[in-house]
Amino acid sequence: MSDLCPVDGVPIVWISRLIGIPIKGRVAGSDIFDRLKLGPQGSVKVFLFGGPQGVAETAGRVLNSQSSAVSCVGSLFPGFGSVDDMSSDAIMDSVNASGARFLVASLGAQKGQSWLLANHDRLRIPVRSHLGAAINFQAGLLKRAPLFVRKSGFEWLWRIRGEPYLWRRYLHDGGVLMRLMVSRVLPLALALVLRRLRAKDQSGLTVSMRQIGDRAHAIEMTGHGVAETVKEAVPLLRAAIRHSNELTIDCARLRSIDARFLGLLLMVRKSMLQKDGRLVFANSSWRIRRAFRLNGFGFLLDSDARHAVAKARLSRREDDDQVASPANFQVFQ
Repeated sequence: MSDLCPVDGVPIVWISRLIGIPIKGRVAGSDIFDRLKLGPQGSVKVFLFGGPQGVAETAGRVLNSQSSAVSCVGSLFPGFGSVDDMSSDAIMDSVNASGARFLVASLGAQKGQSWLLANHDRLRIPVRSHLGAAINFQAGLLKRAPLFVRKSGFEWLWRIRGEPYLWRRYLHDGGVLMRLMVSRVLPLALALVLRRLRAKDQSGLTVSMRQIGDRAHAIEMTGHGVAETVKEAVPLLRAAIRHSNELTIDCARLRSIDARFLGLLLMVRKSMLQKDGRLVFANSSWRIRRAFRLNGFGFLLDSDARHAVAKARLSRREDDDQVASPANFQVFQ
């Protein structure tokens, strides 16, 4: 998968502002390249993978002829075959042997991300990203739109002017965007307005942790999991990650949740997966489940949810009959 996922599209910026996500502006792949060039000379070693035949090689020569931080230590045109065709041992060995620290793929958005994901564990270059037309721009094959066109949100028209075949892709993407607006963005924007109107009633979160087995803990959240209360949850979540191989988050008393808090839970999941642990969610109300799915986090709820619900309920009944000790029960307010 791509390590860098820049906000390469003004509509994404507009949507983020509409639903309260603090993204300041668009960042394209070429913007990343331009910023990397500003460091100490030769400090960033890149490998260019993909693009039309000969373009990556040309881009490499151009980069190495400039006095900048970016130096190209290898390039490869893998052809136009399938992801499997581009994932042979010979290709992987060539990429890994380059000594690059930054791998730039340019295979078309869908195929590029699929190739990075399929070879995630085989690639030894520490930072990998699909940066689209950045290789073409660096090679001088295409001229990028003027700054005022980029800032106005019409770079896509400039791209069609130079690459007419792109109109089909942009037409398809526009249809996907409209469906997304109707099915997710507008409901989320309405929910944000309602939450702001009720802000006085949504300012608190209480987080408690209980031990429910050997290296297994349950965290119960009461109140509102929103950007303003993230700091209330972080210390206990960190402790749970350190001491648990299985972590259950009980959402029975969680009244609301927003994108910022869901991002925190995504990082908890990542930390648990890195230690071969498991994160499950239990007792989510329809409102909380809807917030998960509207924000694109529905996959978090699909991890053995029935098992989590049963286990959390059983644990609660057992603990109600006991006095929790400081060793297995903590409250952070």
